[in-house]
Amino acid sequence: MADLPFRYFDCDNHYYEALDAFTRHLEPEFAKRTMQWATINGRTRLLVGGRVNKFIPNPTFDPVAKPGAMDEYFRGRNPKSAGTLELFGELEPVRPEYRDRDARLALMDEQGMQGAIFLPTLGVGMEQALLHDVPALTAAFRAFNRWLAEDWGFAYRERIFAAPYITLVDPDNAVRELEWALEQDARFVVMVGGPVMTPSGGRSPADPMFDGFWARANEAGITVLYHGGDSYYSKYLADWGESEFTEAFRASPFRGLVSANSLQDTIASMLANRLFERFPRLRIASIEVGSDWVFHLFDKLKKSFGQTPYLYPEDPRETFRRHIWVAPFYEDELGALRDLVGVDRILMGSDYPHVEGLANPGSYIKDLENFQYTVEQSRRVMRDNGLELATRLPA
Repeated sequence: MADLPFRYFDCDNHYYEALDAFTRHLEPEFAKRTMQWATINGRTRLLVGGRVNKFIPNPTFDPVAKPGAMDEYFRGRNPKSAGTLELFGELEPVRPEYRDRDARLALMDEQGMQGAIFLPTLGVGMEQALLHDVPALTAAFRAFNRWLAEDWGFAYRERIFAAPYITLVDPDNAVRELEWALEQDARFVVMVGGPVMTPSGGRSPADPMFDGFWARANEAGITVLYHGGDSYYSKYLADWGESEFTEAFRASPFRGLVSANSLQDTIASMLANRLFERFPRLRIASIEVGSDWVFHLFDKLKKSFGQTPYLYPEDPRETFRRHIWVAPFYEDELGALRDLVGVDRILMGSDYPHVEGLANPGSYIKDLENFQYTVEQSRRVMRDNGLELATRLPA
């Protein structure tokens, strides 16, 4: 374990969902329209909306690859040209700490971790698979969130901050679900980037039709997280001959090279549609989507503001710096990001226990030190910023 001069706060931890995460609390009338398990050719497969879902190759997570197994690969190093299965290495039975919060707290103590945001592994890939059936989609995540509250808690011992998943496809349901989450002491909610595909068509999340949700989030002083996952942008890749659904770890060079970035466009739409002018207390954090998009967006914002300053209440880059927090990949250009957005808006996220994350979350400090972060700056990124977001803004 890394020997740190402080206990850190990890803004990107994950659990592996229980087999009944989407079904334990599901309303019976939706049983055949949402998530089901089936044995097909001897393998346990997940059906979503009646179709085999491939977002996660092994959605039972048992066995599962070891944490950090693909660390070097995600740093851009694969000298033996190994395939995904080889990089995964030997699989192991799912560990208790991946599914039990008290076992996880014991591990966090060993890791020197003060607290963490806990996020879905499977859950961030499910919304798109049920867009054709909005009542089933909202029911599935109502059930998921109640399982999450029961098994993990939204502020368990002020150390485990599991984030319920909110979909905006039904604005009234989103408000109800947020109200329920707030009653359970949620400090964060999570969603994926991209347009909101309502029954009446696609909309920006900053469209006034969603103002009820944003108004309540603004009033409550929580933090809204945007996490990487399967967004509607996957549909666009079908026009390039790619699969229209994200399949984790299926090699496809083009998917890693394509310029479309759903999170960049999500934040751009919020700035262009003046969401933060309407809701000045909103805090948005991007998790597990890296930070290269921030540089691209700032270039575009500079030009847009220079051309049409009358369309913005202020320089949108300053609005960004006030309202947006960014958890970069540990392999990103961390020095340039500090210079661009400021150390107060950078979050440490290890992605533990995923294969693409860090086997030892505290080792994140080494990447910061490689970019000459001071001890004070490292503490800010690895502890203070996350703890501040885990505390609701005062009324």
